[in-house]
Amino acid sequence: MATGSIGSLDMYKQSIQNSYLKRLDQTLVKALPMEQAEAFAPCHITGFFQIFDQSTNALYAGSKGGGVSLDRGVKTTVKVGKTFAYPLQVSINGLISNSASVSERVANDFLLRFGKMRNSNIAIEHQVGVPIGAGFGTSGAAALSLALALNEAFSLGLSKTEAAQVAHVAEVECKTGLGTVIAETVGGLEIRVKPGAPGIGEIKCVPAPENAIVICLIFGPLSTRRFLSDEKTRGRVNELGGKLVEKLIEDSSISNFMRLSRQFAEHVGLITDRMRCVLNEADKASFVCSMPMFGESVFAIVERGSLGDLKKTFLKYGSEQQIVISGIDFEGARLLR
Repeated sequence: MATGSIGSLDMYKQSIQNSYLKRLDQTLVKALPMEQAEAFAPCHITGFFQIFDQSTNALYAGSKGGGVSLDRGVKTTVKVGKTFAYPLQVSINGLISNSASVSERVANDFLLRFGKMRNSNIAIEHQVGVPIGAGFGTSGAAALSLALALNEAFSLGLSKTEAAQVAHVAEVECKTGLGTVIAETVGGLEIRVKPGAPGIGEIKCVPAPENAIVICLIFGPLSTRRFLSDEKTRGRVNELGGKLVEKLIEDSSISNFMRLSRQFAEHVGLITDRMRCVLNEADKASFVCSMPMFGESVFAIVERGSLGDLKKTFLKYGSEQQIVISGIDFEGARLLR
């Protein structure tokens, strides 16, 4: 037999072996004692709000306000198996986290509530599509997507609303947000007209064109927990937040939402010097911008055709890496598989 034929025969044998090993790998994967589920929750920018957190039942605590959900958000994968090193492990963007307090609270609430989960090891993987701590509601999106994924992975039979309530309670009790979860559950541009968890609070959805784009220039994080605990900030928030809800109900246009958000940001008094420079420059270019609650950032909702001009303004004060551009998510939180 010619040398070329021997080479061909060896390649054929190797192909058969690879095929067998691939089938064997697939069989072993199927045999592993693991369940898996994925869910997505949009991130969210709050333009203005009023605090309602005095109820002893966290389901009835929350906020009134207005905001917008982004088509960038948090995808959470839950894997359940017996081979993990720890009973509960949380990773964020591929790195093990020891500070994911809200996610840990959601998981522990499920473990306490459902006995069928207690002997399982759980790996939680969050993929966060925006900077953390910059006013995008990432903790709420992580908690909400996790609640949906845990419900699916363990076949717990909760409705979407019931699972979302667990996320809401965790965020309220960890002081990382008040109305974010209910907004992210529904999606779109929303007015929160009654405080409380999904199923208790009430939302009025505001029509928004599909070509509307959210653009944000990010300088750094601000602590939601700190500001929700600061009496001076709370007082200024509640002086104006509820009145602006009524004004947005009267005129639910995006332009009015942006004007009211800016009015609120000016009143609360958290605008930093570098944010002020951007706001002034945008004003000169006839763009109404504001700050997300809470993040050292500047945002606006514009039509796609105007995006380039505002981006040029933002680039005078920051880099491409500091700019987040997103469409509006109109679906809300959902299972992926």
